[in-house]
Amino acid sequence: MPEIDTAIAALPPLRDVIARHQLGARKALGQHFLLDLNLTARIARASGPLEGATVIEVGPGPGGLTRAILSAGAGRVIALEKDPRCREALDPLVAAAKGRLAVIDADALEADAAALARAQGIEPAGLRIIGNLPYNISTALLINWLREITGAPALYHSLVLTVQKEVAERFYAAPRTKAYGRLSIMCQWLTEVTPCFDIGARAFTPPPKVTSTVVRLVPRPAPLSPARWKDMEAVTRAAFGQRRKMLRSSLRQIAGPDGEVALLERAGIDPKSRPEELDIGQFCALARAFGETET
Repeated sequence: MPEIDTAIAALPPLRDVIARHQLGARKALGQHFLLDLNLTARIARASGPLEGATVIEVGPGPGGLTRAILSAGAGRVIALEKDPRCREALDPLVAAAKGRLAVIDADALEADAAALARAQGIEPAGLRIIGNLPYNISTALLINWLREITGAPALYHSLVLTVQKEVAERFYAAPRTKAYGRLSIMCQWLTEVTPCFDIGARAFTPPPKVTSTVVRLVPRPAPLSPARWKDMEAVTRAAFGQRRKMLRSSLRQIAGPDGEVALLERAGIDPKSRPEELDIGQFCALARAFGETET
């Protein structure tokens, strides 16, 4: 798309956009703008070939990553932006994209990806999520997307997320490691997780106090092991709410008086086990056993 690429290349530098629209980063919105065009291009490439793809971008800010996604050939980009200053700053990019970019005033925590796609006349399947996520809501956003995947595995092609490195490590952590927990289990149960590369703090404006990591999650055609979302959520939340205790203690709150040992025995798990010792298959067995008590 040489005409569009030329139009995007002719846009003012991102630092000029920030200055012109007085885009001082707002802490309440978790804003840290990524201006390095080499890095934004790497993030876009981490999603795989984008020619013709529909991408939902969370928090485009001044549009650095948005430019990279469009230049990589995305057929349509739906950018969710709460900050009215940024929406105005993105107007020239919307014009340069010639119909391929829609900037939506929306809270990503409340947005419905399928409805957003349909509103743009797009079939809600194979969507790409790409975003430099606000640190303060990154986990909540991911849980929402995972919940959507349980009901519609084909909804997303992939999720390429830039998050705090410490949070990214929790996505792919193995049992018996410090980072392993509820998020590790829910992510790996439903997706294949690949850490892509780190981004140092100085690449951002303003620089955060931590290193960031770009991570790719690709939905599995079916969960790693059968279980209902609500049961997995219940048992993992209870187990890791008191991760230093044995499971027979931490599960008492959901199994009822004297029910925790029977629950663990039905799942074939030693009641003296601690939550970080169980693999994902064992948590699925525990969720199925818990679900049987709820029906």
